[in-house]
Amino acid sequence: MPGLSTPRYRGIFPVAPTPFHEDGTLDLASQRRCLDFMIDSGVDGLCILANFSEQFLLSDDEREVLTRTALEHVAGRVPVIVTTTHTSTAVCAARSRRAQDMGAAMVMVMPPYHGATFRFGEAPVRAFYQGVSDAIGIPIMVQDAPAAGTPLSPAFLADMATTIEQVCYFKMETAGAATKLRELIALGGEAIEGPWDGEEAITLLADLEAGATGAMTGAGFADGIRPILQAHRQGDADAAFAHYQRWLPLINHENRQAGFLAAKALMKEGGVIACEAPRAPWPPMHPEVRRQLIGIARRLDPLVLRWGR
Repeated sequence: MPGLSTPRYRGIFPVAPTPFHEDGTLDLASQRRCLDFMIDSGVDGLCILANFSEQFLLSDDEREVLTRTALEHVAGRVPVIVTTTHTSTAVCAARSRRAQDMGAAMVMVMPPYHGATFRFGEAPVRAFYQGVSDAIGIPIMVQDAPAAGTPLSPAFLADMATTIEQVCYFKMETAGAATKLRELIALGGEAIEGPWDGEEAITLLADLEAGATGAMTGAGFADGIRPILQAHRQGDADAAFAHYQRWLPLINHENRQAGFLAAKALMKEGGVIACEAPRAPWPPMHPEVRRQLIGIARRLDPLVLRWGR
């Protein structure tokens, strides 16, 4: 039976960006190349329609097109997590059911929220996840992200894991993620099938030490981050530290400077996608931030800068 000691999914599952044409329309040809590159970079799986996919700038119809395009193109080569976050229980449940029907391995869902002030307490949040769980037969990953602004204590998360059938994966992106992961695992035990690191691997080493078995990162350089996870899993702390130390400047620049545009810039530079522009009104990356990003990456020679050349 799946659980903490025998998870269905582990390893590196980066978030795929959503490429657009210069006019802001979806570039599905670039999307397919992006997915092929990610698989070639050594991912264990991937995630679509997350915040780093600019999901908040997509229409419902576009979400359907992207989900179908990605799942059909990946065609089972790796498992795909589909983000189905929505404030409405019914809408999130319906999105999750459609994703499952199209072949998603898991759905990722933030707690319900809207804007800066609409938040919900533990009882409505529990009912929300219960409603989504009742609609599907695949795992739910709870995305504990600052964007939601909803407090999710380890005790509350562990209780949901033990009482709601499909709630069993947890992506920690809040401050003190490692401590929260430790507490969650201690309280939930085997019910915590997937304690995962997030936020572009900026806290990866600490989270692995705390018991994380997966990492959801940016899509640009999984070939650099994967060896960190592998060395840690093999018990080689020195090698894990050395790999992390080597790639940390690029991880840090993505997390603190370039954000979700980092993967697009790297992919454009390496010929993976045709256009790196975000969708309006999101501003483009500052040219100096981009120059520094590419300069750091060239010192490390990730696959992304060579894949499309």
